[in-house]
Amino acid sequence: MEKMIAVGIVWGATNAIMRRGALLWDEALKSSAKPNPHSTLCQKMRISLGNWVKLLSIWQYSIPFLINLSASATFFAILSDAPLSLAVPVTNATTFAATAVFGILLGERTHLPRAFFDKTIQHYSVHRESTRMDESPRT
Repeated sequence: MEKMIAVGIVWGATNAIMRRGALLWDEALKSSAKPNPHSTLCQKMRISLGNWVKLLSIWQYSIPFLINLSASATFFAILSDAPLSLAVPVTNATTFAATAVFGILLGERTHLPRAFFDKTIQHYSVHRESTRMDESPRT
């Protein structure tokens, strides 16, 4: 369970940081030339690829993105040893809460009461499911 929570915290932290990097990318795109609406499919694909490369060149996005991908690999390794019905809700609930907390730490506006209410419901559901699984006979 600790590994699931750790993955959720890493995902949540990197989500909030990547959002900040994506905002920098969005500002860079707005300041660049507007694409021609009558461009060919090949030109549109080249522009999209260039935009993606520009996004990855922003370290505030690319470094958290790589850390996030590493956590994803860890999550898949966890799935080999943990029941899916426990791993997914625990990790998702932790990710959601960590994203809210790190967003607040980065100065984002968050609807805190609703976030805590949603997390309380999710944690209750996860606890109920894990208790039920502990009580069920193993084969």
